[in-house]
Amino acid sequence: MSLMSHWPLAGLRLTTPRLELRLPNPDELAALASLAAEGVHDPAVQPFTVAWTDVAPEQRARSVLQYHWRCWGEWQPENWELNLVALEDGVVVGTQGIGARDFAIRREVHTGSWLGRSHHHRGLGTEMRAAVLHLAFAGLSARHAVSGAYADNTASLGVSRKLGYRDDGIEHHVVRAESAVLRRLRLTSEQWREHRLVQVKTEGLQECLPCFGLG
Repeated sequence: MSLMSHWPLAGLRLTTPRLELRLPNPDELAALASLAAEGVHDPAVQPFTVAWTDVAPEQRARSVLQYHWRCWGEWQPENWELNLVALEDGVVVGTQGIGARDFAIRREVHTGSWLGRSHHHRGLGTEMRAAVLHLAFAGLSARHAVSGAYADNTASLGVSRKLGYRDDGIEHHVVRAESAVLRRLRLTSEQWREHRLVQVKTEGLQECLPCFGLG
């Protein structure tokens, strides 16, 4: 029996014009951890609600490993987090996540991502998000995708606007002991169809459907 007989998600592939997204193998996960150690954003700001990057480089790297392992180990069809590594010409450039609770009933997903700093400002974040939105809407028949970014995170907000998201309210958080406003965003399946900017190909999804709570 192969790994995919027990864990079909290992065979899931999403491809865009420049990227391939898939579950990382051990070497790719190590490369992702090293990328995190090098830095994923300007240290002067904190774009994440959980400030996992405000630690020493070796702790950032370890937290990436532990987060991926935890999500794999805790996977349930009713509560899942799919964290894909993004590769450009075989080189790990970042990670794109998509998750849901009670997806079979709610048909709503959330997303999150980061890129190594050397890969910013090249439009890769848009391709990464477009890939998992295609998975959600075209592959899994989602009705909604939600995201969020702090008001000063213009790059993330720009990706969302480009892909058709609309405002869905605000939340108040504390980041680095200061008040911060998170802008919630929501994308419907109709809005997604109107803003499909990136060609995406999906492989290996049919075998994975039970993992997502679908028949």
